[in-house]
Amino acid sequence: MMQFYLAPMEEVTGYVYRNVYHALFDDVDKYFTPFITPTQKKKLKTRDQKEVSPENNRGIHVVPQILTNHAEQFVDTCNMLMEFGYDEVNLNLGCPSATVVKKAKGSGFLNDIERLDQFFEEAFQKLDQEQSPLKISVKTRIGLEFAEEFEDILKIYNRYPLSEVIIHPRLQKDFYNHTPDLDTFSDALDRSIHPVCYNGDLFTKKQYEAFVKRFPTVERVMLGRGIVTNPGLVREIRTGEKISREELKRYHDMLYAAYREALGSDKDTLFKMKEVWSYLGNIFSNADRYLKKIRKTGRSEEYLSAVKGMFECCRIDMQ
Repeated sequence: MMQFYLAPMEEVTGYVYRNVYHALFDDVDKYFTPFITPTQKKKLKTRDQKEVSPENNRGIHVVPQILTNHAEQFVDTCNMLMEFGYDEVNLNLGCPSATVVKKAKGSGFLNDIERLDQFFEEAFQKLDQEQSPLKISVKTRIGLEFAEEFEDILKIYNRYPLSEVIIHPRLQKDFYNHTPDLDTFSDALDRSIHPVCYNGDLFTKKQYEAFVKRFPTVERVMLGRGIVTNPGLVREIRTGEKISREELKRYHDMLYAAYREALGSDKDTLFKMKEVWSYLGNIFSNADRYLKKIRKTGRSEEYLSAVKGMFECCRIDMQ
């Protein structure tokens, strides 16, 4: 049975989104948080506390993701998360953002595999796995500039007791352009001693089926943009049942209401919803006119009017 994970997407798949999605669909095995950035104060930022608070994640299997290249800060954050009751964390080695990479974090950390090796050695030494077992997984790209980099990167992963390796087979320089490098993924699948999860460009059931046909032994996939574009994607993959217009409207309305309650501001709510629509709009045909209206709205009344027009006049078009 394939396991499905919801990818961490900054400004999108936070706890508000997770709760709405889980309430309506409940078909994801693990939800990964947008990355937490540790500080020297050994204290979670208020925003990060909200993300991982058990009260905001009831009944949901959540895996906090950490963005750092500092082993001690990583360990401190792991210890804080264990106090919240978490038994797994994920290290972000995939973020391609230039500002993140410039700090040698995310996929930028892959540029110095000796330091990466030292990071893992120190982290696993300081985390007493016998006294407080904690699963540590990584979400990784295959390198910065060349796919050949991943051979040495994977050797580092194989030296440590990681719970799984989530591979987005793109280079940092690719960002989200070009197609995922499935040949490099195939090679990694053969050489990894850890369970491997695939992440990248699975937007439709047809694409998923083509992937499974090529990689029948893969038992875990992570979906991000595919789910935010089509929240009924996992169900469609599993059962063939596509999301209805009524379900999609209910999903939108619940998400909008949840953001308004959590944020208490029209401005902040519209910012979040516009980000969702940058993906969700792709499920509608001939939607440019209404998407333009949604992007330009500054008041809730204007926004809801534009959304009403979208649902009334545009056809849902899923491949």
